[in-house]
Amino acid sequence: MIRDITLDPFVPLMALAVIAAVAVLFLGIAAWRGLSGWAWRTIAVAGILTALANPALQEEQRDPLTDIVILVVDESASQSLSDRSAQVAQARAVIEAQIARLPDTELRVVTLGDGADNRGTLLMTRLAEAMANEPRGRLAGAILLSDGQLHDAGVLPALPAPLHLLMTGEATDWDRRLLVQNAPSFAILDEEVVLTLMVEDQGAVPADIGDTSPIVVAIDGGEPQTYTIPVGRPIEVPVVLSHGGMNVIQFTLPEARGELTARNNSAMVQINGVRDRLRVLLVSGEPHNGERTWRNLLKSDASVDLVHFTILRPPNKQDGVPVNELSLIAFPTRELFMEKVDDFDLIIFDRYKLRGILPGDYLNNIARYVEDGGAVLFAAGPDFATADSIYRSALSRVIPAAPTGIVIEEGYKPHLTETGARHPVTEGLGGLMSASDEPTWGRWFRQIELEPRSGEVVMSGAEGRPLLVLDRVGEGRVAVLGSDHAWLWTRGVEGGGPQLELLRRLAHWMMKEPELEEESLTATAQGNTMTITRRTLSEGARSVEIEAPDGSTSTVELDEISPGRYVAEFEGAQMGLYRLIEGEQEAVMVLGPAAPREFEETIATGDKLAPTIAATRGGVFALADGIPDVRRVAEGRPAAGRGWIGITPREAYLTQSTSLKPLLPPWAWLLILSALTVFAWLREGRR
Repeated sequence: MIRDITLDPFVPLMALAVIAAVAVLFLGIAAWRGLSGWAWRTIAVAGILTALANPALQEEQRDPLTDIVILVVDESASQSLSDRSAQVAQARAVIEAQIARLPDTELRVVTLGDGADNRGTLLMTRLAEAMANEPRGRLAGAILLSDGQLHDAGVLPALPAPLHLLMTGEATDWDRRLLVQNAPSFAILDEEVVLTLMVEDQGAVPADIGDTSPIVVAIDGGEPQTYTIPVGRPIEVPVVLSHGGMNVIQFTLPEARGELTARNNSAMVQINGVRDRLRVLLVSGEPHNGERTWRNLLKSDASVDLVHFTILRPPNKQDGVPVNELSLIAFPTRELFMEKVDDFDLIIFDRYKLRGILPGDYLNNIARYVEDGGAVLFAAGPDFATADSIYRSALSRVIPAAPTGIVIEEGYKPHLTETGARHPVTEGLGGLMSASDEPTWGRWFRQIELEPRSGEVVMSGAEGRPLLVLDRVGEGRVAVLGSDHAWLWTRGVEGGGPQLELLRRLAHWMMKEPELEEESLTATAQGNTMTITRRTLSEGARSVEIEAPDGSTSTVELDEISPGRYVAEFEGAQMGLYRLIEGEQEAVMVLGPAAPREFEETIATGDKLAPTIAATRGGVFALADGIPDVRRVAEGRPAAGRGWIGITPREAYLTQSTSLKPLLPPWAWLLILSALTVFAWLREGRR
């Protein structure tokens, strides 16, 4: 039972104040002028004001409430290092036992895991959430059971009670990590790009560890190479990308003796390899309708550098014009076909035939160019079926289809073959999903009959004869198009067709772009979900073996969603580098960073929380030195000392009932005030 004196005035407090002010004014004037009886009038006015204020006795029935202490247990990934899990379990048990022994005190235990989307340890956010669920007036303290490595130090909840950190870890802990300080998102193929790396040691580094470290570098999971780099200062690493598309470069530090973890010893960099410009050499025979179409298609692409070698005046044209009047500058044929041929990414022979302009050595050099990794497209016209065919040269060893000498002059629609429906160059071309679909594009009206010797026939023409043949020759690639009527699609004859898309795919396939490989295993990631795609020209069920960052493996079945394309989704439970294997195909994929944020800094520290804890008069204690006792301390006093931490009792209560009784009834006040008034009048009258 709590009793207190309060006021329950009969008139508003503002009116009471006005009355008091007027009374004080008149009494002051009376005292100043020395009027008789002013003292007794003052006593009477005071009594009237007191009666109007109506003092009352307030009685409250209160039930005391317990104090609340919040214990935040950090169970993030970094807490699994060394013996920290055992330290956490022991400290939690001791704190729970100590709080249980304190009178009128409750313990609220909340746990904390890794933040979603690699946001790290959100320790302050979890504490703020726990405080929001409890009455602020009952919060007596908060205890953090953590290594002190948090990633939301800027989230500072308003703490009405002491905050303490019980820190896991050992004084001898040390760790080594690898940092990628600078890495571009894309780079030009065959040009050097510089990455900046640094190896950093943290904690109590042993004196015999040394100031250098080996590092292993592997591109796309290929053959690793080992180097030695210094510790503690940035170094620049030059890298040259060998293929277009995404290149995954992995840097790995071997685990050093005694370091906390090797999870931060790896770094992955994904760089998209792009070509500066596509350098194309277009070699045309005699002028025809399709020549300008080829030229316009290639010139319309800003990323293409085109050199057009065309024969405007064949040697057999004898009209008596002096040679010195035919041209001001001689065309640098030898330089183009002998010295500079390797500078081109693609060579197109458009209806070219042997006329003695290009000597056999030039054509032999182009064959060598293909075998060394070059790309050549032959667009065959009627001359391809004659004795002057370019096939009758040194280039025959790289051309995958031989002419039979027959030229077919009739209308037909190009079709996809069974292989063409699966091949990335023609898959889905013009909306066709299978070889049985009827094309909606226009007809062509000429075809050179070909006899394939190697490679893959991906398109057929009149009566199912081979129309487009693709082949790999040595390190290079070759395509033969058995018609010179592809330009009809560009002109829109009978509705036209996808010539531009076909040419783009042919060029990119011959440039060995990864997305157009016939046999490929690729993966893309969104969050923790990996989409795996397997492309193949063969048939049959497919499954992929996935190796996780921790070395564990699992097998995922792939579903065929279209001819030659198999897809599956895989949910990765860990962040880091995954290795995918399907038959002879291998790929690597990174989910999140190679080293999660939780492992960027692993040495226990109280520095990040020290300012916040100091503001609440709390303390930081290393569990390796022992578990502190929990005591009660008065509010405003230091809440931490040698071997102990304090909580502040809040003395909160719940009011069950309240009663208000006047000190005197109104008739008693009337009697007292009347008596005072009469007494004052009598005293004044006698005087």
